[in-house]
Amino acid sequence: MGLASVHTLEGPILIAWLRSPAGTRTFRQGGFVGPGMTDTPTLLLPHDLGPERLVQLEETLSTPLPADALAVARTPEETHELVQTAEGIVAGRLAQETLEIAERLRWVQALSAGVDHYDVETLEARDIALTNASGVHAEPIAEQVLGYILAFERRLHESMDQQRRGVWERVEGGEVRGKTMGIIGVGAIGTRTAELADALGMRVIGTKRDLEGAPEVLETCYRADDHHTVCRQADYLVLACPLTDETEGLISSDEFRLLPSEAVLVNIARGGVVDQAALIRALQYGQIRGAGLDVFETEPLPAASPLWDLSNVIITPHMAGSTPKKLERWREIIVDNYEALAMDSLEEMRNRLV
Repeated sequence: MGLASVHTLEGPILIAWLRSPAGTRTFRQGGFVGPGMTDTPTLLLPHDLGPERLVQLEETLSTPLPADALAVARTPEETHELVQTAEGIVAGRLAQETLEIAERLRWVQALSAGVDHYDVETLEARDIALTNASGVHAEPIAEQVLGYILAFERRLHESMDQQRRGVWERVEGGEVRGKTMGIIGVGAIGTRTAELADALGMRVIGTKRDLEGAPEVLETCYRADDHHTVCRQADYLVLACPLTDETEGLISSDEFRLLPSEAVLVNIARGGVVDQAALIRALQYGQIRGAGLDVFETEPLPAASPLWDLSNVIITPHMAGSTPKKLERWREIIVDNYEALAMDSLEEMRNRLV
């Protein structure tokens, strides 16, 4: 990579160039230019991202992308109009009616790692690339998983309850060193979780669809359909898999019977991965010691749910992925993928799923 400052009538412009097999691509502050590039494609930020996120994304993307690249919709009417000519869209969700009128759409950038709420079949049929934000949330989620585990191991949730009641009663904490963490779905989040657990001296095993890509930090990696083997060994079972037809209801009564009675379930995947009724029974009857839950079948968790009243449950409101560094990590992925779109090189996109 090279850098140069070129003085123009408008002032200095920073230019960077990158060598690639396709030749030299040039990035100029405010846009990309170079061989093989198409006309500047439009990237839509739709209204349903929410007012605050719209402003944040517009501010963080306006500098690295070409000046006329972003189209920002602040109302449903504007989204309806602008999506018809957009070639890319950054979406939290993508409504079917929006997808139907997006005739020029070539790329959908999800802001989450999970894409269970996208119409993948339609995207595949129309040859529209779908990329996710895998890796953006790995660090905060992994840290939160460790938070749940340490809270149960050191019985911090019990001491906090005593504090609220004004009760002084000694509890005996344990140690995680030497205990087994089982991770269902060792992707970016599962890998970072495994690294942190390993640093604390835990034995880490897990499941992964592609065993060849298993991280070295795992003592053993099993096939995705061999999750029962992981359940039998886990002191802490961490769910970090996507919600698919294969993983819906993956953890149910059979799995709770396989887990050791002192095991703790941690779910930072999707609520639908767990049979919630079976989980409640397992917690009520002591089949497992407890659960740290960030996701649920229905969100917000209904006030009538028995989970609220169980003393062996830690509930957080689907916030494990929150981090002050989210915007900068989104920006890196979106800018890289926008460049691939502009170069008509969709196969080079980061985190491409479709």
